[in-house]
Amino acid sequence: MDHVGDAAPINELLDERRHLLEVAHWMLGDRAAGERTINEAYEQWYGLSDPERAGVTTPRAWLTRAAGRICLARLAVSDEDEPAPRGHEDGGTRLEGEVGAVLVRALDALSPAERAAFVLNDVFGMTPRTVAGIVGQSEPECAELVDRARRSLRARRAEPTPPHRQDEIADSVRQACADEDADRLGSLLAPDATVFYDGGGRIRALTRPVHGSVQVARSLLTLLAHHPRTTVHTHSVNGRTGLVARYDDQVAAVITLDIAGARVVQVWVMLNPDKLRAWNRHRS
Repeated sequence: MDHVGDAAPINELLDERRHLLEVAHWMLGDRAAGERTINEAYEQWYGLSDPERAGVTTPRAWLTRAAGRICLARLAVSDEDEPAPRGHEDGGTRLEGEVGAVLVRALDALSPAERAAFVLNDVFGMTPRTVAGIVGQSEPECAELVDRARRSLRARRAEPTPPHRQDEIADSVRQACADEDADRLGSLLAPDATVFYDGGGRIRALTRPVHGSVQVARSLLTLLAHHPRTTVHTHSVNGRTGLVARYDDQVAAVITLDIAGARVVQVWVMLNPDKLRAWNRHRS
């Protein structure tokens, strides 16, 4: 049989494998386990018949679903066996270096389904339908898993900060953004700060979190770049002081700041127009 139709450029093949490894690494917290997972995913791919493979329109998406399901199964088994916490092997140490030890430990504390839904949705920006297909639950159920995971991560990363101090830090972040002062903004962020962007597939936005104070500051300043029709104000967001960015008179972004001590450790940027409807119905 002629397999020329299966051919693909080498960069596409390597990018595909790198993407699968990133998914597995994030979900399992260990690069070696991730390698074994994607090898198993490729074994499943080659276990298909030629007509079955020919019927797969997007091999990368198929392999991502396969790798995700394998990771979820391994997480479930590990959760039942209660092993030593992940993240202390060589691969896990590298992940800690990328995203911060505190966040890695917080991910370890999530249930398998919560971790899978959060990683696939917030880290890799996969569509709700794709996430639901991997996790094996409905889209609303997956949305609830993601929300629970976000709340858990926030609770574990944020140390109690007096309300007045929270207000001061939030206003300092706002002022640094208004002044486009990258150094000042970076000084208000923890060294391993992370920012998550939620565009919900409804607006072009970063689909993966950004890590590190310098990179987080740069991405926020890019988003909130000075423009006569763009304004940023402090506002109560989920019971704490956050930021609300408007373009003309429309709320374009709602920003939640998770603060530990005197620095911001996580930033959550809501850009999804569907989720901002309530903000735009009730102008503040």
